[in-house]
Amino acid sequence: MDVSQYLEIFIDETSEHLQSLSDCIMSLEKEPDNKDTINEVFRAAHSLKGMAGTMGFKRMQHLTHDMEDVFQEVRSDKIVVNSKMIDILFKCLDALDKYLETIKETSDEGTEDNQAIIKELNDFIAQSEGQEVSTEKPSVSSEPETGAEKKFLKIDLTNEEKEAIRNTKDDENHIYGFTVYIHPECLLKAARAFLVFQAVEDFGEVVVYRPNPHDIEDEKFELDFSFFLIASEQLDKIIPAVKAVSEITSVLAEEIQPERFEQKEEKEEKEEQPKQETTESAVTPQAELQQKAQPAAVKKTAKKPVTSRTVRVDIEKLDALMNQVSELIIAKNGLASISMTEGGNFENQAFHEQIEYLERITTNLHESVMQVRMVPIESVVNKYPRMIRDLSRKLDKKMELFMSGEDTELDRTVVDQIGDPLQHLLRNSADHGLESAEVRKERGKPETGAIYLNAFQEGNNVIIEVSDDGNGIDTEKVKEKAIQRGVITPEQAEIMDQKEIVNLLFMPSFSMAKKITDISGRGVGLDVVRSNIEALGGDVEVSSRLGAGSKFTVRLPLTLAIIQVLMVEIRNEKYAVALGSIQNIEDIPVNEIRYVEAKEVIHLRGLVIPIIRMDKILDIEPLEEEPENLTVVIVKKGDKYAGLVVDSLIGQQEIVIKSLGKFIRNNKVISGATILGDGEVALILDVNALI
Repeated sequence: MDVSQYLEIFIDETSEHLQSLSDCIMSLEKEPDNKDTINEVFRAAHSLKGMAGTMGFKRMQHLTHDMEDVFQEVRSDKIVVNSKMIDILFKCLDALDKYLETIKETSDEGTEDNQAIIKELNDFIAQSEGQEVSTEKPSVSSEPETGAEKKFLKIDLTNEEKEAIRNTKDDENHIYGFTVYIHPECLLKAARAFLVFQAVEDFGEVVVYRPNPHDIEDEKFELDFSFFLIASEQLDKIIPAVKAVSEITSVLAEEIQPERFEQKEEKEEKEEQPKQETTESAVTPQAELQQKAQPAAVKKTAKKPVTSRTVRVDIEKLDALMNQVSELIIAKNGLASISMTEGGNFENQAFHEQIEYLERITTNLHESVMQVRMVPIESVVNKYPRMIRDLSRKLDKKMELFMSGEDTELDRTVVDQIGDPLQHLLRNSADHGLESAEVRKERGKPETGAIYLNAFQEGNNVIIEVSDDGNGIDTEKVKEKAIQRGVITPEQAEIMDQKEIVNLLFMPSFSMAKKITDISGRGVGLDVVRSNIEALGGDVEVSSRLGAGSKFTVRLPLTLAIIQVLMVEIRNEKYAVALGSIQNIEDIPVNEIRYVEAKEVIHLRGLVIPIIRMDKILDIEPLEEEPENLTVVIVKKGDKYAGLVVDSLIGQQEIVIKSLGKFIRNNKVISGATILGDGEVALILDVNALI
């Protein structure tokens, strides 16, 4: 069977089951007696085992089978959940994760058997029950279930089947009859049958099936099925191959003598005649069973309306669709540009109406595509509770992670890239933010440290806050370290405020860690965190109170593809400023400009706002004569404001962001470019970098 066509589905669903197992095992540690969680864990492990078996990943199947044994013992109250068991189960999940990674890379599970982990599992069961580990598993017993008869009454042959056996049989081959019994709780009976047929076909040819292949495929049989196999090998070599298939409770097999096919009475043969129509397919080759496993699974899930309402789409296909929408918006802008140059005369009225209609259509289409691309950040943050649990044990500190806003949605591209920066910030809080239990006790804090991850939408941005109730950042120590490293002078340090000192932590290779650990160092990698977030068009800020804790605030754009901007002009060059960053636009008389530390500022509604002369930043020739009034675009990044001085305003527009590539990557002021309606290229100003 070619299972490669199902590989992507397997990878997606296995990831979901592993995450579900991780969440449930975490819950189980806190509520060991919760029967619903225990049942949920058992179901997830059972499904995972069945999927791995169907795909032919034996090692993965073996490991999940042994995990399932543990859950079964817990479910039947033979084993009590404790931290040792949870540790072993998490080791198993890590091993399954590695199998999945190998499958993603090579389409194969690799050669790692994880015998040490499997032994730990079995030893744990044995110790809990006060028994020794049994090497023989009951699931592969060769004895039938109670009530099963040791003869093959089910296989009464038609004339065609007898003929097929006579044609295939020769002096070197034996005829074997098999009846195989499946576990009553088996989810995919057809898949199990297929795996049995796959196993025995390594030895010979299956010539008769009961029931016929179509009925087996449609699961129209109880808990047993039978078949005749013609093979040269001895029976004792074939039976273990059948027993190796999971969820097979017993196997009955015996050699059938050829004379049996010659001694049927004529009457019986006539009675078989009407069945020929339904059993003709019984002598068809094994190819008829090639797609058994998947259709069976589909039939099971087809009844659920939820599964039929969702479609998995490759992100590259969505990117291609997004590019088409982008080109459509550029074309729309082009038509709008032509209509403006033509003027608004009466003859052009229909043309203007069509432009407005096209604008509505493209905007709606863009919003629809964006909705398809939006995914909850849940897919990224779900793995963090497990990470914090592991860190708690590694660092010997009690800590708990509280998460909120996991359903906040972001563009898939942003979600895929935000995982590592957030992980580093959380590790940072665990390692250097939270104090030891002794210190917390002295300070009158709860023994268990708290780490918070909170996400919410704010306008066109998503805010993710990572905070802790730990020690906070000691600005005096940061200052000392910065002077010692030569990052700042003692004179500069004197006039720096707390926020500026904290921002020193984002300097490349600046570390406050007394020793480098494999977990984190406050500062080690924070420059990478900032650059990764800024590469996504976002920014990160820190606030801290010594003795009370720290908060990292990450601000990210909802999307990276199409944005609303204000188009401005500086010396006949057009530039775009993202609307999300703009607070307001002011007309400021030149005589109201003041100077603070030799820098130009304006006083506006109680705020002192520095102004940025864009012609100087962009290295453009200054005006020969300065106007009396300046057009200032007030922009904001976090709680910082700045005023961008521009020559004139063009208006609001929806633009498509185009990357400028690696050639001018070092210029932080420009975040990208866009193509305007008339084909002209306008650069997009990066407000965060300017501030």
